Parts: sequence; structure tokens; C-alpha cells
Amino acid sequence: MTAAAEARGSRRGGRQSRREARQEVHEAMLPGLKRNLPLVEPLTPDQIERIDQASMHILENVGVIFRDDIAVEDWTRAGAKLDGDRVFLDRGLVKELISSIPSDFTYHARDPKKNVALGGPNSIFVPMTGAPYLRDLDDVRRGPTLDDLAMFHKLSHMLPAIHSSAHHIVEPMDHVVAHRHLRITYSSMKHSDKTFMGMTTSGKNAEDVLDMCAILFGEEFMETHPVVTGNCNGNSPLVWDETMLSAMRAFNKRNQPVLCSPFVLGGANTPASTAPAVAQLNAEALSALAYTQVVRKGCPAIYGHYLSTVSMQSGAPMAGTPEISLMNFMIGQMARHYGVPWRTSNTLGGAKTLDAQAGYESATTLMAALMAGANYIWHSAGWNEAGMHCSVAKFMIDAEQCAMGHRMVEGIRWDDFDEAIAAVSDIGPGGHYLGHPHTLENFQRAFFMPKLFDNNSIEQWVADGSKDVTTRALEQARLLLSEYEEPKLDPAVDEALLDYIARREREIPAVDALNTEH
Repeated sequence: MTAAAEARGSRRGGRQSRREARQEVHEAMLPGLKRNLPLVEPLTPDQIERIDQASMHILENVGVIFRDDIAVEDWTRAGAKLDGDRVFLDRGLVKELISSIPSDFTYHARDPKKNVALGGPNSIFVPMTGAPYLRDLDDVRRGPTLDDLAMFHKLSHMLPAIHSSAHHIVEPMDHVVAHRHLRITYSSMKHSDKTFMGMTTSGKNAEDVLDMCAILFGEEFMETHPVVTGNCNGNSPLVWDETMLSAMRAFNKRNQPVLCSPFVLGGANTPASTAPAVAQLNAEALSALAYTQVVRKGCPAIYGHYLSTVSMQSGAPMAGTPEISLMNFMIGQMARHYGVPWRTSNTLGGAKTLDAQAGYESATTLMAALMAGANYIWHSAGWNEAGMHCSVAKFMIDAEQCAMGHRMVEGIRWDDFDEAIAAVSDIGPGGHYLGHPHTLENFQRAFFMPKLFDNNSIEQWVADGSKDVTTRALEQARLLLSEYEEPKLDPAVDEALLDYIARREREIPAVDALNTEH
């Protein structure tokens, strides 16, 4: 090594502290994504205008059904034209209403160090929810329990690229349906101190969730700080029902954000063509976004959707298709056109096991979500079999893929450029960089090194047990769970939450219908 290289190494007295800081970040939750790459935006300004005009035509002339008496009264007071429960929305009224939606905000977690920004270039990864089955730590497909849900919340807490514990990642089938929202919410709060989602399976269930959030964060704090996310699915085409609208109102009134999510089965409940499907979806999303501002002007709201296309042979929903990627690119442009944050779904798979199909579908969806500029990136870990099961192995691999995506959208680093170019002079022709100070300083961050993908020689792979990726992922899950440390709730808060749950379980009849969200 040359004297110049040694001098450069000695000048950098903060090397050890910087290395330790990077290690700490690697093990802790990664910050929210902040994109520094150009977005994929296939729509021209004229095409954005064309979709906007088509959506406004639908709202003004076809109308949207709000199957809810309170919503009908709200829209009447807001000046909309109605025919029964069909609401015809003037484009001027819609655009005036959505203009009060914040373009960005910050989610406040139980641990303030895990607060995350949302909107503009800022995004977060959120695990899947709603699976009625799981593939467990032995890769066995079975019905989930409350303990299985806790396991996924613990993994969400520990995986660096996951920014939220979501809510019912899997349905706890061993618990009374009518009481599940209480236990699910408590599990989200207890096993992780990241931000989380709140159940919207009814208006009253949503109110229970928000009451529990008030115990955890304080009612006054919630008036000015988003702490939880609700999801409200539309019944495409062009219907919002009482269940979702009552839950939406509960969140809006407490100033908490909801995902306004049309449920798209392309070709079945939308036209069988990509651009017209987006125009319909856009109209549906805008009608719900506008309604949030009728309920409470200025409350945060998120342009949402669930996207799949339908096989014209079987009628089954498909994941990872080219049209889904194209729709994500288009929806991202439309959301930015209106100045509102938006949600998409991520790492979706229709495969029954963690196989090549699952990998290809998930990777395609992840790349499109990142390059489309989605903000709330839901279903980011575990989704397979069209959402019918959450796989522990896939949960782990998806989370690592999200970490890779996080690094990619961070963009090109220039902070060590001059030092690295100087290393070329130090090494010269025919040398190697493995022992150079710049390499020793940067090897951990220079190139992402997956833990769950094997890049060894075939001989080394055989010597290590010939483990496939599913085996490695399940071993890593067991290791993480063995090292999990619960982020303890304040004892008084914990007692208050448990008292609230006990009271509500006494009050709520133990008979209800199963509801899931997408």
C-alpha cells in the first residue's frame, strides 16, 4: 500500500464510529424509503387529462352508489346531486374537496425513532394482511391461531425493511370472530412498537380500534398526529357500502388516515382494457377521497386500490401480469396529478408454494411498485395463493427483497467517489482492492449482500447441507424469533388496554360474520 493510501486511511479517524453506525442501522428498522430514482411515467400530459376527463364524466353522469344513509345525508349537505343512494359528483366539487387532503404526513409510532414519513418521495413497506391460512415454520399449510399472528407481528418488528406490524396478517381462527379486532389490535400494539393498521370490518369495530389507539397515544395526540391506518375497500364497479363507509367515518372523525381502495378484478368488475379500467378505478377512488373531506376537512387520506387481472379462461385473479405493472405506473401519475399520497400492493403471488412462480410474480410486482412511486406499499411480505395464505418463508424472503428495493431507490451514492477514484491510483494495473482502506471502510455497504440467497459454489452449497431457499428462510425465522425481545408497553397502558378489551368482549355478542380486507 502506498504512503498516500495510508495517509488517507489515517485522516479518516471516524472510520470505526461510522462502521458501528452502519451496523446499528442494518440491525434496526431501516428509515422509510426516500426515492432518488426517476419514476416510470408512461402517460403524457394529454393522456393524464384524458383519464381525468373520463373519470369526471363517470362521476357526473354515471354516478357512484353510496349505500349508506348517513353518507347520503352528508352528500346532500355538501351540494351533490342524488338519485336515491346514487351520487352524481360535479368535478368542481370533487377537486375542491380533494384539494384539502394533505400531500404528505408522518406516521407516529409507539417508538418515536420509528416514525415514518409518507407522501411525495417517501414510502413505507407494510406486510400482507387477511390470510385465512398460513404456511408455518414447518412449511405446513393450516389454519392460523392468535399465537401465529403474534409470531408474524414479532417478525415484522424485527425485520429491518418492514415499517409496520399491519394488523391481521393472518386470521386468528381460534378466537371469536366478533372479538378478533380487539385481540388483533392488541397483538399489533404489544409485539411491535412500529406503526400499525386498524381493523375496518365495521364502523363499531373501527371505533374500538381508535379507542384503543387513544389509550396508547392519547386522544389529544391523535387529533394532530396520524398513528394508525384504516383500509376501506370499494365494491367495484362504483359502489361504496355501509360497512366500509361507517369505518371510514370513524377514522376521518379522529383525523386518522384511510386507504380509499377500489377492488379491481380487471376484466370482471372493470372494462377489459387497461386505460379504461384505470379511469373507472380513478373515479371510484376520487369519490371516496372526496367523501373523507366531507366528513372532516383536512384529514389525511390515501388514494388506494387493490389490483389484479382476471384469467379469461378460469375467472381466477392473477398476480404479476404486465397490465398490473402498467396500471401501477398510471395510477401513480394520477395520484401525483391530484397531489395525494397513494397505496399499492406488493410481492403478490398466486403460487401455492414458494416456487419460481411466486418469485417471479412477487419480483415483478415489487419492481413496478417501486418504479411507480407508490407511498403506502402494502402486502409487502408473505402473500401467496392469491392471498389465501401467508407463508413464513416467503415473509422472510419478501422482507429481504424489500430491503434490496430500499437500497435501489436510494439511488447512486457519491459521498465516497473521490476516495474510491484515488484508490484506483493506489492499486494501479493488475492489483486488487480487497485490502485497501476504502474497501475495508465500505465493504459492508458497497454491494447489498442477501442473507437468504445462496451464492456459494455448488461444492460449498452441498457441504452446507444442500439447503433450498425455503429451508434457509425458515431457519432464519426461527433464529429471529429466538432472539426477539418484546418492546414492553407501559404497565398502566397495558392494563388499560386489557381492561378495555375485557369490557368490550363482555358487551359484544360472540356471534358475527367473518370479514377480511385486501
